[in-house]
Amino acid sequence: MTKFSFWFVKGDIADREAVYRLFEEEHPDIVVNFAAESHVDRSIEEPEVFLRTNIIGTSVLVDACRKYGIKRYHQVSTDEVYGDLPLDRPDMFFTEETPVHASSPYSASKAGADLLVVAYYRTYGLPVTISRCSNNYGPYNFPEKLIPLMIINALNNKPLPVYGKGENVRDWLYVEDHCRAIDLIIHKGRVGEVYNVGGHNEMRNIDIVKLILKELGKDESLITFVTDRKGHDLRYAIDPTKIHNELGWLPETKFEDGLKKTIKWYLDNESWWKPIISGEYQDYYEQKTDY
Repeated sequence: MTKFSFWFVKGDIADREAVYRLFEEEHPDIVVNFAAESHVDRSIEEPEVFLRTNIIGTSVLVDACRKYGIKRYHQVSTDEVYGDLPLDRPDMFFTEETPVHASSPYSASKAGADLLVVAYYRTYGLPVTISRCSNNYGPYNFPEKLIPLMIINALNNKPLPVYGKGENVRDWLYVEDHCRAIDLIIHKGRVGEVYNVGGHNEMRNIDIVKLILKELGKDESLITFVTDRKGHDLRYAIDPTKIHNELGWLPETKFEDGLKKTIKWYLDNESWWKPIISGEYQDYYEQKTDY
């Protein structure tokens, strides 16, 4: 079995001096940018924070890649850059040719970063790829996101806040399937290309919440409908034909199986999420959600 070593270096990707110093010390050959501010509610309240991390941070990374001769830069993006699809058109999907049409400061900042990455490829010849994925779920998903938020609230018999009527649809992708896709793209994907990565697991938010309650043996009376979010996208749905045809990727995890594994992980790892939802974060956590 191949052994890998890794270490964590705390820093700000928008800090040019710190990033350059790290590149000089470590001499990376491949850079994958997972870093992003991703909570839509927060982006509505504090857009500038998202512009700094998602756009300025990306610009620092691609500049570093140019300066230090990186062999491949990969940008992890989101299906949210495409805007949304109508609920009554299940035949419509996002493809790589779908125009960018962002709805929130978050998705606009990710779209801006994508455009910058493509510009560095066209202007400077930087070897780049971009993946746009659907909603991820699985271990270590931050408690402000839909699935962990509902699991944790249900475990504590607290109200489960659902936007509007819960009819918004998302395409769900288990995190390990997403990571396999990224690995394929950086090693076998064509330079300068965008690859959509989707799970073919479209679910209404309300149906996911009910599945979680059923799995935990909790009553649906815990569900509380709250005022819908500003600019709330109706439906996301990705067509992953390109990555399947070119790289042979398909999601391996069925949503029902992935959800059960995710619930079990949160049951077994209270020591990870309990400190997150306590203290200073608590007030925000109780009021907000993001999906």
